[in-house]
Amino acid sequence: MAVNADKPHRWKSDIAQSVDFYNNWFMQFAPLAYRDTRVKTTKQVESALAQTANLTNITSAVLRQYPSVLPMLRMATAPPIARDRLIGLAGVSPNLVKTMEVNQRIPPRMERTAVETDLERIGQIITRLADKDIFPWLDNQQTPTNAEIYRAATIVADRLCGAVADPIIRNSQEQRQLATIKQWLEGRGYSYIKVSKDFPADGMNPGSFSFRVNLPAIQRGRTKNIKIPIDVVIMPCHSTSGDFPLLLEAKCAGDFINPNKRRK
Repeated sequence: MAVNADKPHRWKSDIAQSVDFYNNWFMQFAPLAYRDTRVKTTKQVESALAQTANLTNITSAVLRQYPSVLPMLRMATAPPIARDRLIGLAGVSPNLVKTMEVNQRIPPRMERTAVETDLERIGQIITRLADKDIFPWLDNQQTPTNAEIYRAATIVADRLCGAVADPIIRNSQEQRQLATIKQWLEGRGYSYIKVSKDFPADGMNPGSFSFRVNLPAIQRGRTKNIKIPIDVVIMPCHSTSGDFPLLLEAKCAGDFINPNKRRK
């Protein structure tokens, strides 16, 4: 079912409208989304500082008990350390670091002795490279004030948010897109249905739509089924039994470069 693929005369005006739509949203709401995330992240950093005694106790025991502090610790150094750089500097297991950061736990199958050794190495690297300008108490050996702790937490939170700024904006933008699509469809008589991720799309009634559905498919040259995540699935009002729904992917065109690349 061709929508605009066979109508190149519409492309330029569509892209221009998309760029304006995105830019207007970005100027009004993206800074708020970023600020909200920064507030939450600051609280998480403050909690991580408390768990590590304000970076004065980065031992294997602490890292084993609080594996989720690792991303914060990487941003507390001078300069901040990327995940792969930490793995290389400390000479530790990539699986350990990834599991600590992504799953917030220690790999259950990793040998305990190896875990202890690697955690000690991570702690040593963080302690050695800790940013003394942000954490002055590490040099002067004085107990930090609440103001100093908060100031340090906001700086580290800014670093963390800066490292994930694009995903923060993308997630917020995607929610706006889905809300806009929902409003547009419901204004034309369509009904939103909440289905499980593995709901069969061909089982949808005409005039219905849903978000985030996994569609089964078979890759060319293979016999095993795979599941493709689809952002928006729409069964047109005029469809009949057995018809395939319209599938949409939530993308944004904030500039003219990427759409031109995709066209070419």
